[in-house]
Amino acid sequence: MPESEDALVIGHVAERLMKAHPQLDPEQVRGSVETAYEELRYARVRTYLPVLMERRAKDLLHSDEQPGSP
Repeated sequence: MPESEDALVIGHVAERLMKAHPQLDPEQVRGSVETAYEELRYARVRTYLPVLMERRAKDLLHSDEQPGSP
């Protein structure tokens, strides 16, 4: 994916997560999505990158919500 496509994917994933979790800080959601993207950006197969980013970002958000969790 060219860089501009990646930015669009990040935006779409962040938007979906903000709609699904309106109680969360938008900056926190965006940061989680960007972290997920950074972890996955060099994946060889990029077909499922958006769904994998969304799942990883959700995991990051849930771990932030529960500071006492492992």
